Amino acid sequence: MVSKEKSAIRIIKTLKKHGHEAFLAGGCVRDRIRGVEPKDYDIATSAPSEEIQKLFKKTIPVGVQFGVILVVEDGVAFEVATFRTEGDYQDGRRPGYVAFASLEQDAKRRDFTVNGLYYDVEKKKIIDFVDGQRDISLKLIRTIGEPEKRFLEDHLRMMRAVRFAVQLGFEIDPAICPVIQKHAKLLSKVSQERLRDELVKTLTSPAPGRGIRLLDACGLLGEILPEVIAMKGVEQPIEYHPEGDVYTHTLMCLDGLSNAPAELAVGALLHDVGKPLTFVRAPDRIRFNNHDKVGAEMAKQICKRLAFPNSQTDLIYALVSEHLRFKDAMKMRESTLRRFLSMERIDLHMELHRLDCLASHANLDAYQFCAKKLGQIAAEPPKPVKLIGGTDLIALGFEPGPQFSKIMRAVEDAVLEDAILSKEEALEFVKRNYLKK
Repeated sequence: MVSKEKSAIRIIKTLKKHGHEAFLAGGCVRDRIRGVEPKDYDIATSAPSEEIQKLFKKTIPVGVQFGVILVVEDGVAFEVATFRTEGDYQDGRRPGYVAFASLEQDAKRRDFTVNGLYYDVEKKKIIDFVDGQRDISLKLIRTIGEPEKRFLEDHLRMMRAVRFAVQLGFEIDPAICPVIQKHAKLLSKVSQERLRDELVKTLTSPAPGRGIRLLDACGLLGEILPEVIAMKGVEQPIEYHPEGDVYTHTLMCLDGLSNAPAELAVGALLHDVGKPLTFVRAPDRIRFNNHDKVGAEMAKQICKRLAFPNSQTDLIYALVSEHLRFKDAMKMRESTLRRFLSMERIDLHMELHRLDCLASHANLDAYQFCAKKLGQIAAEPPKPVKLIGGTDLIALGFEPGPQFSKIMRAVEDAVLEDAILSKEEALEFVKRNYLKK
C-alpha cells in the first residue's frame, strides 16, 4: 500500500510540473517536526481550484468558494487549498471574502503558529513565517497575530486552542485565556456539530481530564456543558468518595483515560451527571437515589443537543444507566449475571466501572469478579439459549400472547444456569411449570 506521504508528494510534483507552487502545509508539517507520523497530509498551492480539478482525475469540490478541493490519490482524499487571505467575517466562522494571495499571506491567515508551517519537498526545507518552529520547541499554543482577531474570525478556535494543547501536550500562551474568557459566550453562535467534534477530540486526547480543566479555566465548559459545571461543590459520602465532590471525582475518572474511544470518554464525563439533581442529605448519609437513571436521560439529551449519531448516543446512555449495576454483580443469579455481562460493548462498561472505583473507594472486587467470569464464559462452548420457539409452545397447546415471552425468558434463564441442557428438557420444564394440571 502506498503511504499517504508518497501520495501527497505525487500531488505536489504534478502541481509543480504544471508551473504552480505547492507545499505540504499545516498539521502534517508540525507533526513531522515533532517526530510523529501525521494522520493527514494537507497541501497548499498557488494553483486555482479550476486548475486543480483539471489536473487530477478524481476531485471533490468541498469548498471551491474558499479555494479548497479534495484530490483523491491512491484511494485517499487530500485537501488541496489555494493560497488565500480572508476577511470580513460575518458569522464567526465564514469569511465575507476570499482573495488569492502569496504563501506568506496564506500563513498569516491561519489560526495558530504551530499550524502555520509549510514544507518544500524538493528542497527539503521548512518554510516558517510565524515562528511556528520556535513555538513547537517551546511546546506553546500561540495565535498568529492578535488572539482577539483570530477568535472573532472563527469562534471555534477558542475550543481548538484547548484541543491542540491536550492533543500535543503543549501549554497555552498566557495571552490567550483572558481573551477566550471575554468572548466565551460567542460559542452559542457555533453549530452544535462543530462543538461536538472539538469536544470529542479533546476527550479522546492523551489528557481528557486536563482538557476539561482547561475548558473550565477558559470559561468555555459552562457554555458547552452547564450540566458538568453543576457537579462542582456537590458533596458525596466520604466513606465511598474520599476524593471530594462529584466534579473532582469525574475529573479523576477522566485522568485515567488516554486516547479512549469517544463513547467511553463521554460516558466517563457524564456517568454522574444526574447526581446534582438527585442529591439528598438523608439521616444516615448523603444519597443520590436513581442518579444512574436520571443521569442516563440527561446524557441522552446532551448527546441529542450536540448532534451525536444515534448509535453513539445509545451506547453512552447505556454506559451511564448501567454503571451502578456492577456493585451487585457478586449477588446476582447466574442467569442475571450472564445477561448483564453480555451487554453490547461490555469492555467499555467494565473500563468505566474500573475508573469509577479507582477515582473513589478503590475497591476493585466487583471488577475482578466480573473479569474472571467473563474469562470463564469466553472459555466455554456457547450455550444453546434458544432451545425452543413459539411453534413449540403452540404445539404444546399455548395460545400466542404475552405469556410466550415470559415462558421463553424462564427457559433461557434455566439454560444459563445449567438447569436445562437440551430441547427435550426445555419442553419438560415448560410442561411442568406452565401447563395447567
